[in-house]
Amino acid sequence: MYVVKSPLADADLKTVSEALQGALVDLVDLSLVAKQIHWNIVGPRFRSIHLQLDEVVASARTHSDTVAERASALGVPPDGRAATVASGSGIGTTAAGWVKDGDAVRAMVEALGAVITRMRERVAATGEPDPVTQDILIGITADLEKHHWMFQAENA
Repeated sequence: MYVVKSPLADADLKTVSEALQGALVDLVDLSLVAKQIHWNIVGPRFRSIHLQLDEVVASARTHSDTVAERASALGVPPDGRAATVASGSGIGTTAAGWVKDGDAVRAMVEALGAVITRMRERVAATGEPDPVTQDILIGITADLEKHHWMFQAENA
């Protein structure tokens, strides 16, 4: 059942809704991974990385809301349930327990890199069918790439 009618053609809507749903899953998982590491980081750089992780969490949560609301505006119900996120995320598994600061940085570089790769694919896929969604995804990708750069610089 569609409560909201999309202005997009069915084929375009399918492409765009898959891109938005994939972005939502990756962003929700990114916020969870960053928060998990945030709670468990230890080491000499604890405080600065701890705070930096909260910036990623806030960013990912804001962007996930933007993506979900875009999907809703197009008549597609977003799915951010735990099982959906767990089965669809492109981010690898996060280790349990304490995480040394250098390992935390490496984990975030990998997680952000995985999400950015998939986001760039979504940017390419949505250009023709929906430039509005593409524009949203471009902005999100730029923000994620900034976080990625900053974490890479931590271990340079």
